[in-house]
Amino acid sequence: MARKQGSHSDITGPKVRQAALRLFARHGFAAVSMRAIAKEVGVQAGALYLYTPDKQALLFDLMREHMEHLLDSWQVPAGPPEAQLEAFCRNHIRYHLDRPELVFIAYMELRNLESENFAVIEALRGRYEAQLTGILQVGQQEGAFAVPDTKLATLAIIAMLTGVNTWYREGGRLQPADIEKIYWDMVRKAVSR
Repeated sequence: MARKQGSHSDITGPKVRQAALRLFARHGFAAVSMRAIAKEVGVQAGALYLYTPDKQALLFDLMREHMEHLLDSWQVPAGPPEAQLEAFCRNHIRYHLDRPELVFIAYMELRNLESENFAVIEALRGRYEAQLTGILQVGQQEGAFAVPDTKLATLAIIAMLTGVNTWYREGGRLQPADIEKIYWDMVRKAVSR
């Protein structure tokens, strides 16, 4: 099938991904067809296969890029564990507030990944979680933190921080900087001696 007149791969490819992101977040992966994505982009359904092998590849690419960008957004700063934990919390909130659709998909659509793709995403998530676990372990060793189980604390903190996306709306009564401060204070109290 011929490419739509005026279509360019560097323009249409990102449009396909953005349309898939919007539709997966709004309707769920299982409910979205390649035909619906094509309609949203304004191309024939067959043209989508110039940009992606299938719907599973679109989902996987969105999740993988989300996790890779999240990992790239975070570097453990020098300093005491308390400062590192605060930086982690603030970075996590800041990163996720700007990407509500990706965050929703990254958590809610894991069940729709084929096993090989799931393993890749799970490994990326493990790398990210290990950053926080490392901070908590050092803080525990230095006597700055008191957590009974660092892995459980890691998962609880990430769940709490990511939960911001379920209620935050731009223009609401709290600004992102306020949210970062309040969440950091809650995390600090949760791990303090």
